Amino acid sequence: MSAADVTEQWLARIAQCEPAVGAFVSVDADGARAAASALDAALDAGAPPGPLAGVPVAVKDTLATAGLRTTAGSKALRGHVPAYDAVAVARLRAAGAIVVGKANCDEFAMGSTTETSATARTVNPWDAARAPGGSSGGSAAAVAARATPAALGSDTGGSIRQPASYCGVVGVKPTYGLVPRAGLLAYASSLDCVGPLAATVRDAAALLTVIAGPCVEDATASARARVDYLAALPPTDALDTRPLAGVTAAVLDTGAGLAPGVAAAFEGAVAHVEALGARVTRVALPSLAAALPAYYVIALSEASSNLARYDGVRYGSRGEAEAESAAALISAARAAGLGPEVKRRILMGTYALSAGYVDAYYTRAQRVRAMVAAELAAALDVAAGGATVLLAPAAPSAAPLLGAAEADPLAMYLSDVLTVPVNLGGLPGVCVPCGADGGMPVGLQIVAGAHRDADALRVAHAFEVTADFARLGRAPLAATL
Repeated sequence: MSAADVTEQWLARIAQCEPAVGAFVSVDADGARAAASALDAALDAGAPPGPLAGVPVAVKDTLATAGLRTTAGSKALRGHVPAYDAVAVARLRAAGAIVVGKANCDEFAMGSTTETSATARTVNPWDAARAPGGSSGGSAAAVAARATPAALGSDTGGSIRQPASYCGVVGVKPTYGLVPRAGLLAYASSLDCVGPLAATVRDAAALLTVIAGPCVEDATASARARVDYLAALPPTDALDTRPLAGVTAAVLDTGAGLAPGVAAAFEGAVAHVEALGARVTRVALPSLAAALPAYYVIALSEASSNLARYDGVRYGSRGEAEAESAAALISAARAAGLGPEVKRRILMGTYALSAGYVDAYYTRAQRVRAMVAAELAAALDVAAGGATVLLAPAAPSAAPLLGAAEADPLAMYLSDVLTVPVNLGGLPGVCVPCGADGGMPVGLQIVAGAHRDADALRVAHAFEVTADFARLGRAPLAATL
């Protein structure tokens, strides 16, 4: 088949799924067709195919796409069309991937359900009454609905792994700096990571191989040589015996708070990892309880700084705002352009950085961050007898009902309790389906040491291929479309 044929099939599938799922804020059918035709012409002329030649990919609306509207789910950026691609997007295109559209997300990636988006409403393909998770909910829903084989998301405190868990797909949060952030609309710069979501670990590894690597445009990008993560996965014929022999898997003591169905699915997954040959231990992190509040102080403080530019003068839509002074104009533009959750987070972050409070909140939170990072590093220090990987649920419950986060924002914040420590430590984490709770997917989170992304992917791949409950089948809503 030609790339044009493949692209037409996937565009037809997207048309079937939208707007029932609402995974996309925009579909670039013309751009996808043009890219596919150009790829076919290049291949006909003898050009070597890229590793992702002809693969359709959705891109989260927080990543810049040249000539394609990028709004971060906010009215403040309505009509914004970047003149350049984010580095991760440019690398996908260079590898032959076809960008088919922009996936919905929480406004400026601030949320855990994708309901704070001012652009579209996304539902979970497993149950249209439930949220897909967030902030990369559109990317996860697009893959779960089989509207696209893969997508890019971003993860600040769990925004790839949590929606992957809720939607029953694979999500990869790389080591901080492994994938360049250049072209990503910033939420919290010291925490943000770009990563793939896909139907399988192999597909996610293929995308990560392409988008990872050094980058001169991003001063925080890792200078380490690029790795072929797909080649690092064990061959399928080696998974019939004990593929995880020699691996030590530390099970994180999460304490109380897991939904019974999630706890059961997680313990079943741990038992399967042990059956694959891994040595299973239990580990407790004393600072775990302090990780979530520390994360929110740091993330919201950085958000208040990063979003200061959206004032209707330097960046962002001014809308209909008119005022006699610059201060009044900025106030009116922000009042109209930013949603309630973004305003709430900016206010909390600004308060934490204000004179008289910065030491009590921000400085103290950074000390907690250092403690969390040190404890995680010690637990995963293989040279000192630590574990190869750390196992934990990706979320304490299955996907919540739509509207629950608006009624109780604190509950939405608490849903990140198992993912934020990984971001504070800058570590890689892979979420892979490990069962179900009441018919809704549950995800297993596999965490490895810094720059040991291949270890996490290797364990996830062995688990996925050998565990029947890791293959959940097609989401009910997707099957009816």
